[in-house]
Amino acid sequence: MTKAKPRRAAGRKPPQRARRKMPAFTKPPTALVEVFEHAVGDMADVQPRRMFGYPAAFTNTQMFACLFQDNMIVRLSEQDRAALAREGVRRFEPMPGRPMREYVVVPQRVLDSQSTLHEWLAKAHGYAASLPPKKKR
Repeated sequence: MTKAKPRRAAGRKPPQRARRKMPAFTKPPTALVEVFEHAVGDMADVQPRRMFGYPAAFTNTQMFACLFQDNMIVRLSEQDRAALAREGVRRFEPMPGRPMREYVVVPQRVLDSQSTLHEWLAKAHGYAASLPPKKKR
């Protein structure tokens, strides 16, 4: 015999789930915005937009780089991500425990080197350009 489910009193609403509090996002440092704009501004076939309210770079309708708070993030192939993981590069998580697939945080040592940053952005651009365009909704 199965137990009957307890009934709710008439007119009472079911308990609500606790909503996850959104973290407060901060603006990126001006210096980081300038580095980002300079680095992607020299690249061909780049459409600047905003993502999460931050400067972002797209190609072929796919985002390949973005600023988020005081970080620059890039979208890389699985092979490039695996190689960088061995160097200690961390995955991008806009909220703790919620990683964005394919994105990593650009470490400070890369941001400090214009040539190395250009290499990372070129890899990210190439990967995003290889993906099919997103369909319009």
